Amino acid sequence: MDVKSRNYLLMNRQALEKDIKTSYIMDHMISDEVLTLQEEERVKQQNTQKERAAMLINIILTKDNNSYRSFYNALLHEGYRDLAALLQDGIPAISSGNGKSSMDGMTSYVKTVLCEGGVPQRPVVFVTRPKLVDAIKQKLCCLGSDPGWVTVYGMAGCGKTVLTAEALRDHQLLEDYFPGGVHWISVGKQDKAGLLIKLQNLCSRLEHDSTLSQRPPLNIEEAKDRLRLLMLRKYPRSLLILDDIWDSWVLKAFDNQCQVLITSRDRSVTDAVAGNKYEVHVESGLAHEKGLEILSLFVNMKISELPEQANCLVRECKGSPLVISLIGALLRDFPSRWEYYLKQLQNKQFKRIRKSSSYDYEALDEAMSISVEQLNDNYKDYYKDLSVLPKDVKVPTKVLCILWDMETEEVEDILQEFVNKSLLFCDRNGKSFHYYLHDLQLDFLTEKNRNQLQELHKNIVNQYKKYYKLNTPVPSQEDCMYWYNFLAYHMAGANMQKELRDLMFSLDWIKAKTELVGPAHLIHEYVEYSSILDQKDSTVRENFQEFLSLNGHLLGRQPFPDIIQLGLCQPETSEVYQQAKLYAQRETGTFYLEWLNKKSLKNLYRLVVRPHKDAVYHACFSKDRQRIASCGADKTLQVFKAESGERLLEISAHDDEILCCTFSADGEFVATCSADKKVKIWNSRTGQCKCVYEEHSEQVNCCQFNNRSGQYLLATCSNDTFIKLWDLNKKYCRNTMMGHENSVNHCRFSPNDEYVASCSTDGTVKLWEARSGNELKSIEIKDFFKNADEQPDDVEVLVKCCSWSRNGDMILVVAKNKLLLFDVKTCGLLSQVIISHHSTIQYCDFCPGDELVAVALSHCSVELWNIKSLSKVAYCRGHMSWVHCVTFSPDGSLFLTSSDDQTIRIWETKKVCKSSDAVLKSELDVVFHNGEVMILAIYNQKHLQLINGNTDSVIMQTAAPESPISCCCLSEDLKFAAFGQESGTIKVLQLLDGKVLKSQEAYRTSVQHCRFTSDCQTLISSAHDSVIQVWNWQLSECVFLRGHKEAIKDFRLLENSKLLSWSFDGTVKVWNITTGNTEKDFACHGGAVLSCAVSPDGSKFSSTSADKTAKIWSFESSSVLHELKSHEACVRCCTFSPNNKLLATGDDKGEIRIWDTLTGTLLHFCSPVTVDEGEPTHGGWVTDLSFSPDSKMLVSSGGYLKDLILE
Repeated sequence: MDVKSRNYLLMNRQALEKDIKTSYIMDHMISDEVLTLQEEERVKQQNTQKERAAMLINIILTKDNNSYRSFYNALLHEGYRDLAALLQDGIPAISSGNGKSSMDGMTSYVKTVLCEGGVPQRPVVFVTRPKLVDAIKQKLCCLGSDPGWVTVYGMAGCGKTVLTAEALRDHQLLEDYFPGGVHWISVGKQDKAGLLIKLQNLCSRLEHDSTLSQRPPLNIEEAKDRLRLLMLRKYPRSLLILDDIWDSWVLKAFDNQCQVLITSRDRSVTDAVAGNKYEVHVESGLAHEKGLEILSLFVNMKISELPEQANCLVRECKGSPLVISLIGALLRDFPSRWEYYLKQLQNKQFKRIRKSSSYDYEALDEAMSISVEQLNDNYKDYYKDLSVLPKDVKVPTKVLCILWDMETEEVEDILQEFVNKSLLFCDRNGKSFHYYLHDLQLDFLTEKNRNQLQELHKNIVNQYKKYYKLNTPVPSQEDCMYWYNFLAYHMAGANMQKELRDLMFSLDWIKAKTELVGPAHLIHEYVEYSSILDQKDSTVRENFQEFLSLNGHLLGRQPFPDIIQLGLCQPETSEVYQQAKLYAQRETGTFYLEWLNKKSLKNLYRLVVRPHKDAVYHACFSKDRQRIASCGADKTLQVFKAESGERLLEISAHDDEILCCTFSADGEFVATCSADKKVKIWNSRTGQCKCVYEEHSEQVNCCQFNNRSGQYLLATCSNDTFIKLWDLNKKYCRNTMMGHENSVNHCRFSPNDEYVASCSTDGTVKLWEARSGNELKSIEIKDFFKNADEQPDDVEVLVKCCSWSRNGDMILVVAKNKLLLFDVKTCGLLSQVIISHHSTIQYCDFCPGDELVAVALSHCSVELWNIKSLSKVAYCRGHMSWVHCVTFSPDGSLFLTSSDDQTIRIWETKKVCKSSDAVLKSELDVVFHNGEVMILAIYNQKHLQLINGNTDSVIMQTAAPESPISCCCLSEDLKFAAFGQESGTIKVLQLLDGKVLKSQEAYRTSVQHCRFTSDCQTLISSAHDSVIQVWNWQLSECVFLRGHKEAIKDFRLLENSKLLSWSFDGTVKVWNITTGNTEKDFACHGGAVLSCAVSPDGSKFSSTSADKTAKIWSFESSSVLHELKSHEACVRCCTFSPNNKLLATGDDKGEIRIWDTLTGTLLHFCSPVTVDEGEPTHGGWVTDLSFSPDSKMLVSSGGYLKDLILE
């Protein structure tokens, strides 16, 4: 046994003897033939468990490396994973042979196993990397006999496949660990159809000698089941190798409790599957040191003696051993030309890299083109056509079939000639071959044919048009993705302005492309090719770019929305609207809606993206404003382009919700913190995890880097009451700041990095010295919320967030619904403002210009305030649920918001502030009268507008009252209107002239609801209290309905002067509005009652609640008929079907349930996620439901309108 392995056994002997039970472990070792029956008997003869364990270890110590491996695997299999972990680093390396090797180091047994398993042969040019090969072997040994996954991951072209194949050329490894053989399958980027073909081929290969031939499996699930049986019964203890895995969903088809090795670019690809997991990281391409080693061998110098240019040369060679060798051969005879060859590579001047006396070719370009010259003339022209292929793209055969107007077989024969001469690389990917050029080959071709590139691009576009005519590729065609990704690239390269405009300004193309690849690439193309698209006028391009930027998050959803309907919602001057209207007019049998009041609506945001599949808790800009990082409830970190939303990184970063993320000042790193108590630092370009900090004992709420480049300091704060300061160059916390008495919610460095501010649930903001960690000042925020008769300790104030002014002399603090601005030196309050009476502030951020402050509110909006004048500058709506975060870009020109609705919205600060558009509040009333639609709406909280819905004309607008308007209603005869104010006043006015007829100071709090009775003589209202007022405004008489113990949620008028009301106290009451008496009292729920609905026959009503239940009640018996319990979130809304048979309920998870009102049975469940696509049905809550008159269709609203067909 190796000395290292023996030492690990001795070092951990005490822990092993204490815990292990030997009987089952010995069974494994006997089956591995490393322990004899006589030795088992010696162990059993010992008296105690500890003595038996000691004897077994003594026996193992006398044996070889195989005994150690067997013992380790037995520990894993029997559940002693902690003990196995102690021994893992001592696993002995597997020798590369057993003395029976042939000339190439492989035994005939190995050759047979690899040949039968389809393992690729060793390439002709092979550079050994023994450490990586040994690392792969070690991880394969760690699997033992248990099912599990070994992931060999790294960047494209780094040699994962070659290294994996090399690791399998080991007799002892195959014989000891995988006697059932190995089975290699090249997967690649696949759709479901392509994956099924791969599985069918694999099953066919494994069944080749079966006596009964079976039909191919018809679907992935059937193929998975058949593969499981084959691996279990026919090929036990075999290894399945999945080469080039791109998507985690693919692995689920192979998740069959077998042993699997995968190669992938994505380290986290195995997160979707269960089992033991091990990783081997392969550096990108040929390692830099290995490249230097090759150069040093050519020029006969030590690596340390190589000139400075050697490093640059290796980088310019882009990891290609061939090019490094070529340059090395030239340098061998001209050792003074390091700088010369470097410049030629950088400038792609290959002709100037001249011949060396011992090299066969006149210059580097000749070396790269010698095979081209040997081609016949026709083949040379075909190869020249490849000059316009995009970099790093594998082109399907079908594209070249279209380009050359040939059959597949003819094209493959031509391309095979190129492959044979190393002029092209081939990758078998599913249904066809895919071809690509190395970067240097493409650079060479581009430079050589520079004067002909425009014509070459034009040729490929014309061939596409000839083949597809007026049609577009469909997803089932193998060339589909290529054209959608690169047709515009070729048109731009050909300078085909008209064709490019026709393509990019086509709703058909936009629909087809975004359905396949999402909107980000198309937005990027509008920016990339703007100089061509804008040659006549930039307006059209701006129309389409804005349309995609603002609606891209919808176009990325499933089911795919109707793009014509989205286009009809654009301004009438937009080219998008004009096209959509033409399409709609041509469509027959399709129902489209067109907004009449579009002129009063304007989108103020610049881009909307939906990178997450759950709530987005935080997002921030990089310092250069080019990138955005975001995180949320789906446990992922996303990094994407701020211009287009194109995803750059997606990392499954934590084991629980990620609460905050932040860029370092130089943009090199992103930090994340999570409810899993961990803080992690990531390379923002590669996604590699740099370090993990685990010193907090509770969830970590916030993380913030310092502001200056050059030093990486990170502040974090947690529910454990501590703020910690980390230096990224050290493993442990530099300072821990103690002083808060409750959870710390937020922390921020001052602009000069000398101080850290922290906000806590204990009601304080504290300032700390960053260098020493000492507390400097503490501000008692809760003092500014207590009433005169309250002590500070009696007031609970959760301080959410703080933000420093640009020069650090002021600090802005957020708590409840207040903004408070303090002087840092004196801690004195400079100013305060109450933002809202109806919602709490979730986040705030100072604009770098100091005058503006952005605040995120719980009621789905963001507001900008001028902190000097204490005036609201802008009101930004668009989100459909709570807004968690608002952050300015470093220059203040943009700000972004993130929300529970899964979206991030980017806004232009100047555009928002300069906007003259007023906002129509969602509280409005509509009356359908004599064929007309009359709408009463609140305009900018200051005016009432009466709008003719048929013509979009404003009939009447009131003067601004002294207090903002909070609610409004119309009388049925359209003679009167009423409105409530935030001051508690209710007013009735005459619609004819807008004159106020009656006014009453009804409440001390904001009026929430008001409605006329059918005779228009009485106005019923409720506010943020427990009393409903019934006001006969014509007689100036008022009846008060008192009985609820908490605020009224809403009410509904019934027949015969009855009223139904429901409250946050969990009760529902029926009132006689004439007498003011309670006629029925229902104790409905343990939580707030959020909605009620009355059945069409008036015999029963339903109630829904924050306690996650819904109930159906009988008016007559005052008893509950059915309790409906299967919701998992607040049940927000409900409605009865017109035929009285169904009740629909919707909740805050976006789920809808349909119940039988007679039996209370659940009939239909509408999930917020479709099984195939994983896309949410709503952007958050289900807020309203309505059945069609025939009870066969249900329409729901939330983030989006959805209609459900009920069978």
